[in-house]
Amino acid sequence: MLSVDLLSLAKAQSTPTWTHTPEEIMEIAKELAQKEVEMNDYVASVEEPTVENLLIPYTKHENESSFLENQIVFYQDVSADKAKRDASTKAEQLLQENGIEQSSRVDVFKVLKKLHNKVKDADESVIDKESKRFLDKVRIGLTDEKRDEVKKLKVELSNLSVKFSKNLNEENGFVLFTLEELDGVPQDVIDGFEKTKDGEVEKLKMTFKYPDLFPVLKYAKNQETRKAAYTSNQNKVPENAEILEKMVKLRFELAKLLGYETYSEFILEDRLAKNQKTVLDFLDDLTSKLKPLGEKELISLKEFKNQDLKSRSLPTQDEIFAWDSNFYDNLLLEKEYQVDHQKISEYFPMNSTIDKMLGFYEHLFDIKFVKVENSDPSTVWHEDVIRFAVYQNIKYGELEFIGWILFDLHPREGKYGHAANFGLGSGYEKTDGTRQTPYTVLVCNFTKPSKNKPSLLKHNEVTTFFHELGHGVHNILSKTKYVRFHGTHVPRDFVETPSQMLEFWTWSKNELKQLSSHFETGQPISDELIDQLIKSKHVNTGLFNLRQLHFGTFDMRLHTVSDKEKIEQLDMTSLWNDLREEIALFSNGGVTTKGYASFGHIAGGYQSGYYGYLFSQVYANDIYYNLFKEDPMNVENGIRYRDLVLKKGGSEEILDVLTDLLGRPPNSDAFLEELLSSSA
Repeated sequence: MLSVDLLSLAKAQSTPTWTHTPEEIMEIAKELAQKEVEMNDYVASVEEPTVENLLIPYTKHENESSFLENQIVFYQDVSADKAKRDASTKAEQLLQENGIEQSSRVDVFKVLKKLHNKVKDADESVIDKESKRFLDKVRIGLTDEKRDEVKKLKVELSNLSVKFSKNLNEENGFVLFTLEELDGVPQDVIDGFEKTKDGEVEKLKMTFKYPDLFPVLKYAKNQETRKAAYTSNQNKVPENAEILEKMVKLRFELAKLLGYETYSEFILEDRLAKNQKTVLDFLDDLTSKLKPLGEKELISLKEFKNQDLKSRSLPTQDEIFAWDSNFYDNLLLEKEYQVDHQKISEYFPMNSTIDKMLGFYEHLFDIKFVKVENSDPSTVWHEDVIRFAVYQNIKYGELEFIGWILFDLHPREGKYGHAANFGLGSGYEKTDGTRQTPYTVLVCNFTKPSKNKPSLLKHNEVTTFFHELGHGVHNILSKTKYVRFHGTHVPRDFVETPSQMLEFWTWSKNELKQLSSHFETGQPISDELIDQLIKSKHVNTGLFNLRQLHFGTFDMRLHTVSDKEKIEQLDMTSLWNDLREEIALFSNGGVTTKGYASFGHIAGGYQSGYYGYLFSQVYANDIYYNLFKEDPMNVENGIRYRDLVLKKGGSEEILDVLTDLLGRPPNSDAFLEELLSSSA
């Protein structure tokens, strides 16, 4: 037992405030931009660079400005005040344009390169490994005549990406349904729909927020209802289609200016995959392995669909449509596997599930989460936000505050519409040797509690929570010298690995039982329900992963075009719809959609990188199978994994880190075993 009062200690920890006005947000952005210019002017003036007169002040500036920049940009994703969201978007554009200009300065690059050449062979008495890695990553390499063209393209791409994201966040569309059209949708969900009049008819408003949309796709018996919900959601931000089309063409131009055959070759140079051939071979190989399994699953699903239609005296159909997949997948789980996700959700009320989930991480990584109430409203951007102070070395008596993690869990107007972790404040080593602790945020969109029930998490939402918390804990536990390498600042095709690895805990019997607690009785979930759920893990896994391959392949097809004429003739709408039928196997039913218009990943961050979700699973499965499969709560392996992987962030080569952890280079054996286990 600890003799200290952790809550009192936590309340005493300094924490950022969220009281900025729209005007202050813009003013801060201008000040940050000016300071960046001043720092680069200083660097360019250094004639004889050393670690002391160049690297220390340069990295100090980057470290210390990081949080404030992330904070003012974050308002656009979470603020309930549209004026703040708008100011945040403008601030991001200003900062990105300035960043592009400053990162293109040859005078700065030459001085940094000069220092790099001086110290690249020096020992650790002169420069530590992480500092040497920092200088290794400094690149520019542009000729004078191309630099202005490249800057112009980067600024235009940055602005389009911000606009694409803003359009998604501000999206407030809906579809109106009668109560009869929503037959099958749980009453709790229907009760949450706003009522409105469509002429003389009372209708219910289904928005495209996850808690509205997914239950309709999963439970609505009326096929036309599901079709309307699906196609409307796919087409919900039509203006983004044109934006993405323009971005793809600009990316092509940028790659050519920089001397690359394709945009993918440019992007992948710093990824683990290294080149587009590796990625395309990976995707093609997976598709060829999974397609026979998916086709087999599709035949069974068609038979199941027609049994359902016959039972309701409806004509049979020869196809499974894209809007059928969630409904029949769920119905199959209920009827053939006795998996009732509504029933299962009763055992995962949000608050107790969060407490138990945090307990798992506490046990594995020797940390402690201390909930701190928002007695001062300025410490959060919205009243829904939950704050935790995190401590380490509890078991060994060396109490250490290691950072803040915050949860913003319910949808609201203007808020980021998916699930993500935002590492707003990276940890780093201050010049006096002390540490700046990290500040990280989970943003999700789970159902709000009702008058009669708390927020109940579906099993897939529990898995999503585990996944995003994995990113958050990666940020909290990382201990690097520089923000540039902190936590999730790793190659994009590895960044999902720690989170995907932790998803396994939500499919492990003992862990699921410990995680559960019925919202009325407090009883854990029964062995029977758990066994049925676990048995269903790989039901239609071929079709599920083929859907991921559709996304990844579409992304790569956009960014591996090497011919100017072909990029001009690229028909993105046909490519999106044709690839869905070809790879994901579900019929489009003759309906053309522009789902890529809400594919936020490839508009900013995951362009030529969506393959990374599957690619990083190779490493995730290898780690889990070798360290945790036999004993998911093995503390010794948890601490080892924490110190060898999470703590290092991106400060070392990832393949070297994994080889150290596993005792051998990583391989795909566990990945293929897990992926293809249902085909046995």
